[in-house]
Amino acid sequence: VSNLNMGDVIDVYPYKGEVRNHETGELLATFELKTDVLIDEVRAGGRIPLIIGRGLTTKAREALGLPHSDVFRQAKDVAESDRGFSLAQKMVGRACGVKGIRPGAYCEPKMTSVGSQDTTGPMTRDELKDLACLGFSADLVMQS
Repeated sequence: VSNLNMGDVIDVYPYKGEVRNHETGELLATFELKTDVLIDEVRAGGRIPLIIGRGLTTKAREALGLPHSDVFRQAKDVAESDRGFSLAQKMVGRACGVKGIRPGAYCEPKMTSVGSQDTTGPMTRDELKDLACLGFSADLVMQS
């Protein structure tokens, strides 16, 4: 970014990992995305909309007897390690259907329970609608 100046018009190429000067095409900077899934997250408007959309797509395709969708990018596997997993890595891994999760890995845990401690009282229907939550798919939902 040291090549960028105030007022420069630039073109960002996220798939190539390049930032170029718009007028000259000069390469100003390079970058690497931490995960390939990041582009899908931006296209979906955030990680939560991506997770919801991918889940709906998967369920709809299963109901229709269609194969797994290739529309969404798949995260690259993290290099194997001979080290064990911490308790936290095992807990998250279990929720994701694997033995454990390594740093840098991508997973979407399956939610089986939802808990809420709200000192102002139960969430109202309007608050749940604001969260785009018209129902919980979890087996257990508790609120204090």
